[in-house]
Amino acid sequence: MEEHKMLDYIKEVLNNMPKGWVGLTTHRLDIYNEELAKTQFLDQFQNLYNNNIADTSALSELPTAYDYIRLGHPLSCILEWAIANLNTLNPEGVISFSSKTAPILAVLRKNLLEDKNTQILYNGALPDFFDAEILKRVYGYHFDLKKADSLSEISKFNGSTIFISHQEDFSTVDLTLPKANEVDFFITMYADLGSVLVVNGPQNDHYISEIQHVRRRETIAMTPINCLTALESLVSQSSFKPQKNNSDSQQEETNQKLVLDSIKDITGTTTTPLVASSGLSMQYAIMMGLIHDALENYPGKAIKFIVPPNCYGGTNDQARRVAACIDNVEVVDLPVDGDNDMVQSLDSILDKISNEDAIPYIIAEIPTNPRVEVPDLQKLKSVLSAGRKTAKGEVAIDPVFILDQTFCPNVHFLGEGEILSTVRAISYASGSKFPSGGKCTAGYGVANKKAEGLMDKINMHLRLCDNEATGHQIGILAKQLPSMNQRIQDAYINTREFVTYIKETLPEAKINFVSAELAQQGFTPSVFSLDLPTKGTTYEEREAYKRALNLKLINLMITEIPQESKYCVSYGQLHGCYWTIPATSTQGTTKEGDKDYIARVALSPDMDVERHKKVFLDFVENI
Repeated sequence: MEEHKMLDYIKEVLNNMPKGWVGLTTHRLDIYNEELAKTQFLDQFQNLYNNNIADTSALSELPTAYDYIRLGHPLSCILEWAIANLNTLNPEGVISFSSKTAPILAVLRKNLLEDKNTQILYNGALPDFFDAEILKRVYGYHFDLKKADSLSEISKFNGSTIFISHQEDFSTVDLTLPKANEVDFFITMYADLGSVLVVNGPQNDHYISEIQHVRRRETIAMTPINCLTALESLVSQSSFKPQKNNSDSQQEETNQKLVLDSIKDITGTTTTPLVASSGLSMQYAIMMGLIHDALENYPGKAIKFIVPPNCYGGTNDQARRVAACIDNVEVVDLPVDGDNDMVQSLDSILDKISNEDAIPYIIAEIPTNPRVEVPDLQKLKSVLSAGRKTAKGEVAIDPVFILDQTFCPNVHFLGEGEILSTVRAISYASGSKFPSGGKCTAGYGVANKKAEGLMDKINMHLRLCDNEATGHQIGILAKQLPSMNQRIQDAYINTREFVTYIKETLPEAKINFVSAELAQQGFTPSVFSLDLPTKGTTYEEREAYKRALNLKLINLMITEIPQESKYCVSYGQLHGCYWTIPATSTQGTTKEGDKDYIARVALSPDMDVERHKKVFLDFVENI
C-alpha cells in the first residue's frame, strides 16, 4: 500500500516538476543554505509527500539540492529517496552516479586509507573499461576480484564486500536474501544511465560521506535526464532499456564532431580534445593520466603537483585527495595572488623540484580566482622553458603546465605560435560555466603539440573512471559551444560597465578585475571581486565589519532583484548575476589562512545592468 502511494506521488511530481530540474545545473539559487545543502531539499520534499502536495508552485519553492549536479540535484535526490524507501533504508545510504566505475573507486579509496581489504564480486560481465591491473598499479588500490552469479556464492571475508549486478529496471535490492548481510555495498549498473550504490548495514554508515565526496570531487551524480528516465521506469515498474535507431546514432556522431571541432576552434588547437562529465572529472583524468605516464617513464621519481593554495576548492581538494592515496605524489603550494607573483613563486619552486630530480606538474587558473589576476605571460613562458639541472648536474624533467581556463576559455594559449605553444601544456574548462551556459556540467580538455603524447593516458583514465560526457551532455554542448565566444564578449561588456560604475560610486572599494590592456589581449572575464571599505580600530574589528558589509550587499541584491541576482558560485550562465563569498563557497576546503572573505560577482550576457547599478547606489547611500 505504502509503495503504491509513493510511486503515485512520484508520478505526480514528474508531471508537475519545474523545467529547471532537468534543464539547469542548479535551481533556486536564491534558496541556498550551504550548511544544509545535503539535507534541506529532502527534508522539505518529505514534508510535501507527507501532505500529498505535488503541484508545480510547491515544488518550485524547494531549496537548492546539493551543488552543480556533481554531488546531486532534485531528481537524483528523489531517485535515491525512492530507492531507499522501497528498501527501508536511510536515503543518505543510497548514492547514484553517472559513472559505473566511480562507486567502486569510492569504496576502494576509503579502504586504502583505512588499510582494509576489499573483495569485489560481480555477476554478468564487468564493463570493458574496468582495468583491475591499472587500478592496483597506478591508483594503489588493493582488492580481490571474483565472478559470482548470485549471493549464495558469497563467503565470509575479512574486509569489505562489494557485490556488482546489472539491471534493466529499478526494482528493490532484496536485503532479506540469505547471505545479503555478508555484502557491505551493493552496486547496480544500469546500461547508459549510470549506477546506484546501496550502503548495507549501520556498520558501514561511516563510508557514506566519503563516498559522496568522491562523487563531488572526481565524478558526478547520475544526470538529471537519466534520473528522469530512471524515475519513469520506477513509477511504471518497467524496463528502461533505451531503443536507439540509426537516426539517433547519426545525430550523436554529428554532435560529437561538432563539439570536438568547436573546441579546437575555440582553443586554437589541432589535437583531439577530450570531453568529460564535468570539469573536475576532466581534471581527475589529467592528474591520473600524468601519474600513470610518470610511473612508466620516470619510475621511482617523486611526483609534485604544484597548486595555488587559494584556488578553486574543487581543484585544491582533489589534488590533495590524490596525493593522500599515492605514496610518491605530493602537493606543493604555489602562492599566486595579492603580494605573491605567480611567476616568481613558480620559478623558485621549479628550481627546488629540479634540484630534487622530481617531476613537476603545475595546476593553475589564469586569470586567478578570486583575485582575477593575469601573470606576465612572457615571463611565465620563460620560467616554464628554462633549462634546469638536478643536484647531480643532469637535465631536469621539464614541467607540464595544466591550465584551468574556465574564466577565459576563449583565450588561445596553446595553439601554434601562442604563448604556451613551446612548453608542455594542457588546458581544461568546466562545462557548467560558459561552455554550456549552465545547462550541463560536461567539461573538456585539450593539449598543445608538445603535450599531445600525454593525451592517450589521460583518455585511458577518463574511460577507466567512466567519466566521459554522456550523449545528452554532448548534445547540449553542440547547441551551446558555437555561441560561447559571443556570450563571453557580451558578458564582459556588462561586467566592465558595472565595475566602472562601482569605481565611480564607491571609489574607496578595492576591485579586482582585468585592466583594459589585458582585455585588449583577449582576457575578457565576466567576474570580478570586490573588497568593500571597512571601519574599526583593530584588524579583527575591520575584518568583521567588512564581512558583514559583504553579506549586506549580497542580501540586498538578491532581495531587490530576485529574478536575476542569485547567491551562488555560478559563472557563465545565460541569464542573471551571481554573488558569492569565496571563503564560504568555492574555497570551502581551503586552509583558513588562504581564504578570501570578499564578494565575488559574476555577470551574464543577458541581465539588467541599470537595475543592478541602481540597487548598488542604494547600498552605498545606506552604508
